Amino acid sequence: MFVDETKARDYLLVAVALGSADLRTARAEIRSLTMPGQARLHMHRESDSRRRKILAAISRLPVEATIFRAVDADRPRRKEAERRRACLQELVTGAIRDARTTICLEHDDSMVQVDRRVLIAVTKAHRSEDALHYRHDRAASEPLLALPDAIAWAWARGGEWRPRCEEMVTKVVDV
Repeated sequence: MFVDETKARDYLLVAVALGSADLRTARAEIRSLTMPGQARLHMHRESDSRRRKILAAISRLPVEATIFRAVDADRPRRKEAERRRACLQELVTGAIRDARTTICLEHDDSMVQVDRRVLIAVTKAHRSEDALHYRHDRAASEPLLALPDAIAWAWARGGEWRPRCEEMVTKVVDV
């Protein structure tokens, strides 16, 4: 699973699952979309025509995205770290339930230690026999982090963009 967030409007944590047999093909597809001199794909920096092209290419990959949405109607003052923690707890619980083996989160220096504590605590609480591995990686070194970035951006942006990713989103979980 490859995980990224967006803070535009709602706080969304997007996890994209791919089978291990599909990783090489998906990485090649994402690399082919990266322009010369571009370190990584990042929807925020792309033109609309490139965004359409990227989302179309991703929609042809065998991805399953889950959106964890921090809904704060009853807790309007919940801090971003609390929102992320709640989303991560649901992500890990679902990953263990669905027998996922690896979680790759986009590296954010300010969140690495907090994420590790949450991931360890939730994994221990579930006493999973199968190990759940996780890592933080930078999008420039793990091309597949472009998948949750693109889906999170399109979903949060709405308008013409959300329908371009809706088929890839299998579940929206409110936390």
